[in-house]
Amino acid sequence: MQPIYITDLDHTLLRSDHSISNYTKDIWNKKVKNSIVSIATARSFSKSREFLFGLELHAPLILLDGAMVVSPSKKLINLKVMNQDLGNGVIAEGIKFGIYPFVIGLKDKELNEAFRYTDMLNPIQKSVLQNYQQDPRLEYHSTLKAMEMTLKIVYFGEEKELRPLRDHLENIFKDALEYKLSPEQYSSGYFLTILHPDADKSHALLSVCEYLQKDIKDVTVFGDSLNDIGMFEKAGKSVAVSNALEALKSKADIVLPYSNNEDAVAKYLSNDYNL
Repeated sequence: MQPIYITDLDHTLLRSDHSISNYTKDIWNKKVKNSIVSIATARSFSKSREFLFGLELHAPLILLDGAMVVSPSKKLINLKVMNQDLGNGVIAEGIKFGIYPFVIGLKDKELNEAFRYTDMLNPIQKSVLQNYQQDPRLEYHSTLKAMEMTLKIVYFGEEKELRPLRDHLENIFKDALEYKLSPEQYSSGYFLTILHPDADKSHALLSVCEYLQKDIKDVTVFGDSLNDIGMFEKAGKSVAVSNALEALKSKADIVLPYSNNEDAVAKYLSNDYNL
């Protein structure tokens, strides 16, 4: 049996400054010689490859909360895009609340990504956008619309404005979409992600196992937040880092005594301590 390890990026494998230590890189690159090691993240293909520079990547990558599964060479394995009319409906309903989102999608079948935004930005959105100023995916649109291949629509703001919006959207579109409201740990506020109903890490994990012809019970997953719960419930073993949200720790088989800033995943992979 070849073990499979799938880790979240932000607050799990990545340190809080978005870096990966040389120790973690060394452990990862040793582990991939005899195991399958990969990621499941809300990040895009380009940003994930940027963060994972120096790591050997051979297995499928779960990206954009599970909306896309792709090989390191950019071979598409699975894709869950939002219906364009539904996406435009979401944007229209958000405008009634005075909130505009970011729209992330694919521009073409070569998997070239776009990150659309408009002028109407709240302070939290402006802060988020600062981190993307050099990102080639950025596209300004005076009138924001969903794309033909929209992967996700993301709102940033205060919980008191996003929770009513989430409830409103769910009441209108029901199970035609997925609605994920979570605290933003890198800054203040919350983010609300709208996706295809099967665009989550649990469905993507099943897709990866089918592609690799592996049993999901042979998979160990690592995470820290609410969007990891689905794969925690599906995988053979689930591991939370010490800085994980309590809601996720309650679902974990193992809670590590180390945080993302202490190379938690690598220490588990290296068997540096006894569980």
